[in-house]
Amino acid sequence: MTSPRRTTYLDHAATTPMVPEAIAVMTEELARTGNASSLHGSGRAARRTVEEARELIAEKLGARPSEVVFCSGGTEANNLAIKGLYWSRLEQDPACNRIVFSSVEHHALLDPVTWLAAHEGARVDTTPVDRQGRIIVDALREAVESDPASVAAVTTMWANNEMGTVQPIAEVVAIAREHGIPVHSDAVQAAGYLPLDFGASGLDAMTVTAHKLGGPVGIGALVIERDLQPTPLLHGGGQERDLRSGTIGVPLIAAFAKAMEVSVDHQAESSARIEALRARMVDGIRRVVPDAIINGDPDPGPQHRLPNIAHVTFPGCEGDAMLMLLDAQGIECSTGSACDAGVPQPSHVLLAMGYDDVAARGSLRFSLGHTSTEADVDALIAALPAVHDRALAASQVRSTFDGTVRSAS
Repeated sequence: MTSPRRTTYLDHAATTPMVPEAIAVMTEELARTGNASSLHGSGRAARRTVEEARELIAEKLGARPSEVVFCSGGTEANNLAIKGLYWSRLEQDPACNRIVFSSVEHHALLDPVTWLAAHEGARVDTTPVDRQGRIIVDALREAVESDPASVAAVTTMWANNEMGTVQPIAEVVAIAREHGIPVHSDAVQAAGYLPLDFGASGLDAMTVTAHKLGGPVGIGALVIERDLQPTPLLHGGGQERDLRSGTIGVPLIAAFAKAMEVSVDHQAESSARIEALRARMVDGIRRVVPDAIINGDPDPGPQHRLPNIAHVTFPGCEGDAMLMLLDAQGIECSTGSACDAGVPQPSHVLLAMGYDDVAARGSLRFSLGHTSTEADVDALIAALPAVHDRALAASQVRSTFDGTVRSAS
């Protein structure tokens, strides 16, 4: 019998394991029956669980319970925010047809904005970023103030999912607020690692999801001010403030709330521990691969970058090759590139930061989480020299050809 492979998981920014407390709550709720919209005893018990979870999540995010709208996850919440706000503002004023957003947004925002431009006539202004992946505030101000009455919404992520760079949310909000423009932020990566206070932030809408902070996949929330009424994407029972229809997933919501509670209550000590692990990892990478480039903001802290992400460029290497070589050693991470129909494409984030195609394809993201240990970091450092040498050699061999790939038959 083959023993299971020891896995070193360094892809927590993609999804992090559920915390035991959330597993326990979800398991207990899965054994219960009751539709939270039903009026009988089981339904009322399910509704009580949902509303208590809503109150807890709101408390931990500095929001009011009525501002928490449960969705299937970050992608749906982002779509509801940007499409819903665009449609509702456009209905009020047909000239209000412009969206301002950053050039480093996750595809969960990039794609719906692109769709609005292609199918709904939206005009899009994309805010550039600096070499650290932080938006250039003056460029954002210029875009907004060129014609503020035409801007339906501004959206800027709280922290970048590839770099970990934290964005100047307060400055973005201040610019938009002067003109009464609603501001949304995708805080999916920030939740659990940075202190978030929706009320104090001045945001009008904010996206969070459970599986990035130790909860289950399939549940998230759009935190949105009560007086905002974006056009719904789904129509049906109107279970969530008439903004989101669908039978409420009670076990998922209960587990989401518990994961939020655990991550926020232990955030300070957890972030400090993970920051120390990141420093150990970065120092080790630089020691064994001296020409490696650590991307993003070098300074720690909630105004600079997330404590758990290290984005690294390995000059002369293909990130996809290094990922597979590391995976063969049981070390799991991610590339800085998206893969479209099996064809590697350079990351739009790195391109926006000024990297060329070659550098953008030669990068890896290592991300830590609540289960990460020194042993995980040390396993990466031990495997990296040989992996780097093999990837570098393969890239040099490939560069001697004309780039045409012929399939064997």
